[in-house]
Amino acid sequence: MREIVTTFGVLVLFTTAGCGRSAEEAKNAPGAASRPGLALDFTTSASLTGKVNFSGPKPVVRNVDMSANPACLKAHPDPVASEAVIVNGNGTLANAFVWVKNGVAEGEWVATTKQVVIDQVGCVYKPHVSGVVIGQSVEFRNSDDTNHNIHPLPQQNEEWNESQPPRGNPRVKSFNREEVMIPVKCNIHPWMRAYIGVVRHPFFAVTGDDGTFTIAGFPPGKYTVEAWHERYGTRDANVEVTAKESKAVDFAFAT
Repeated sequence: MREIVTTFGVLVLFTTAGCGRSAEEAKNAPGAASRPGLALDFTTSASLTGKVNFSGPKPVVRNVDMSANPACLKAHPDPVASEAVIVNGNGTLANAFVWVKNGVAEGEWVATTKQVVIDQVGCVYKPHVSGVVIGQSVEFRNSDDTNHNIHPLPQQNEEWNESQPPRGNPRVKSFNREEVMIPVKCNIHPWMRAYIGVVRHPFFAVTGDDGTFTIAGFPPGKYTVEAWHERYGTRDANVEVTAKESKAVDFAFAT
């Protein structure tokens, strides 16, 4: 269930911070884009930095059973843990998708020419969670010595389902409508799962092994920011940023 709150579960922290990427770094970031006829002023743009916290007992991490496919099993000398919930050592969550849900100027944004790559390595999608701008190319690779079947399950975009032979040619796709999130499965290996957030603008991030994120380069204004997690749902809040401000926003999810 989606919950709209001003305290992100337990805590939303709004403070002025001196950290964050420079304007030039934000301009050249992989998701950077500009709208036709409108040049963003990176000298006055704002940014959000923060982390996605987790509280409560840590969930039991289950190993993936790959015994049905010898090629997959052979690729891993050690057990492979599920990526559905990863609680980092500092008490944060990995694989949370954070994006500016409301407040960004309407209009079409030019997707970066940089492709997002989703690889199949050891019968696991890498990365587990990713984000793209509408129209941005996504390259699906198969680095395994076994067949895969890539099958996104969108609600707003076109569904497709394609086989990919061992180390075969990449499949390059794009998505034309905003949708957060699109699950991606493999019809051959039922444990394989990835998620793609398709956004009409470049203001999003995915948390990693330290649970932090930075979203930079957007104009000053009032926004709704959302954090999504595949197991724990969403947390929303309203935030206002001024020119050149870097504001800290901490989300909290709990069991």
